Amino acid sequence: MVPLNDRSGLPPPRRAALERELAPLTLLQDVVRWGFAHTPPRDVAEVVVQDEFTHDVVLSWDDGRYLVFDTT
Repeated sequence: MVPLNDRSGLPPPRRAALERELAPLTLLQDVVRWGFAHTPPRDVAEVVVQDEFTHDVVLSWDDGRYLVFDTT
């Protein structure tokens, strides 16, 4: 399971629910499909290039929060 670093201070039950929801996402393809499965769809908002191998993929989540997936 990929660790969830919560920098927004989610309440523990909400954080646990998000961890369970994100647990099966192991590939960038999984993340994109997960985002588009929501109503409204959660599209990739931005890709931040860290170096030639590492990118941060940013998706809008809710309440003005974003999820950032570190990809290598």
